[in-house]
Amino acid sequence: MALLDVEQNGSDGAPDASETILSVNNIEVIYDHVILVLKGVSLTVPKGGIVALLGANGAGKTTTLKAISNLLSAERGEVTKGSILFDQDEVQALSPNELVRRGCIQVMEGRHCFGHLSIEENLLTGAYTRKDGHAAVKADLEMVYNYFPRLRERRQSQAGYTSGGEQQMCAIGRALMSRPKMILLDEPSMGLAPQLVEEIFEIVRQLNENEGVSFLLAEQNTNVALKYATYGYILESGRIVLDGDAKALRENEDVKEFYLGVGGEGRRSFRNVKHYKRRKRWLA
Repeated sequence: MALLDVEQNGSDGAPDASETILSVNNIEVIYDHVILVLKGVSLTVPKGGIVALLGANGAGKTTTLKAISNLLSAERGEVTKGSILFDQDEVQALSPNELVRRGCIQVMEGRHCFGHLSIEENLLTGAYTRKDGHAAVKADLEMVYNYFPRLRERRQSQAGYTSGGEQQMCAIGRALMSRPKMILLDEPSMGLAPQLVEEIFEIVRQLNENEGVSFLLAEQNTNVALKYATYGYILESGRIVLDGDAKALRENEDVKEFYLGVGGEGRRSFRNVKHYKRRKRWLA
């Protein structure tokens, strides 16, 4: 693990280019031509890996994912510096649907199912960019139902009337229907009960192991993200301030105290957080 100066971007533990499915190289993102949100962010995702992108609300996690998936233009944002390589090719100039065809898709924060469509209709929209025929799509639909048995039970239900957990499963299943090489998963635990969060992350692990899908997880729930990821990056005010092996991050005292709420003497009181903010070693 590396404790990084805020001006340093990158990681000594990053995989070689031939083993990397995603490489984000020193990007800057600006909204409305004036608001600098990301400041020299670099990260890598190995092929077949699960990488966590951690940080508080407003740190820049969602912006990072949207920069990768080319969805920034819908919010008047743009990548003004750096490069993004997916499967060895620069992709920042591609349209979102072209990127999906290449195998990279984002599951948005808040699930964003089509509420007026059934669960199965939602899933089938994920295969819109495919051209490999009805039989292949049907086989993948069955694969999604095998990973998410609850969706099979609710397949004819209108998505807008299903639970938050079922909608999150539907959103991930819809992404799987595009046959992705990598999924960008934005805040999958948001608004869900702890038991459902564990269930969804366990399915993510199975998809990674069995289907070879790589994941980049943007998540505020540091504890569960580092449990399932192999590597992690921590964003603070639009910069990568800390990165390393997931196990090492879980054991790092600063991460335990500030992001997990537990230090060497147990859980901290709220009044100590302001003092702790001032002394975080990676911002010193």
